[in-house]
Parts: sequence; C-alpha cells; structure tokens
Amino acid sequence: MSNLNRIKVVLVEKQKTGKWLAEQLGKSNCTVSKWCSNTIQPDIRTFHEIANLLNIDVKDLLVSNITK
Repeated sequence: MSNLNRIKVVLVEKQKTGKWLAEQLGKSNCTVSKWCSNTIQPDIRTFHEIANLLNIDVKDLLVSNITK
C-alpha cells in the first residue's frame, strides 16, 4: 500500500501521539492508527483540522508524488 499521508511522521516531529490526536478530533484511537498506517485516509476537512491542531500547512500532511 502506498503512503498517501505523512500524519505519523508529523506527529513524531511535533512530539504528539496518535492518542492525543484522537482526543483532539473526537475520533477513536483505532481510526487515527489507520490514518497513521495509511490503511485509510481522513477526509479533506479532517486533514485541515489536523493541520490546524499541529500548526502546519495541510500540504505538509500529504506525500507529494511526482511521476513522469
């Protein structure tokens, strides 16, 4: 499975946990874990909420795949 988001990496960089993110968003730990492992993806509104919580640009949560 390809990595589409960088949520797990950004959480580590910001010294936050998946549990913290789940609590902030009112989501289950299981859901956030699936986002972090790229098993499922949050919707675009949730990406914006995550970016706001972490004080980053939403683009920093996404993997840039430039293929030629």
